[in-house]
Amino acid sequence: MPAPKNLSPYQIAFYRAGHAHAGVLTLLALFLQIALDVAAIPPALFWPARVAAVAAALLVSGGFFAVAHVRALRGLLYAGAVLVATTTLTVGIGLIRAR
Repeated sequence: MPAPKNLSPYQIAFYRAGHAHAGVLTLLALFLQIALDVAAIPPALFWPARVAAVAAALLVSGGFFAVAHVRALRGLLYAGAVLVATTTLTVGIGLIRAR
């Protein structure tokens, strides 16, 4: 399907990035949900890590869609990137500790 003519190439690129990141980060969030069942993390971090994994996928992909129209919303991308990194590291360290 051809791209709509009312979108700039810049916007089309951000839409593609938003869709690609949505798919990849949703799969990562699902994997982290399964890994959290095995990981040895403090009980206080269990549910925040579950919610952060899903929120990271929403913030990053939504951030790309938002930046396509309002560049000032790029903070959504940065917030999502921080959540992806911290959640993945938390679960990874918990998996190592569970061995």
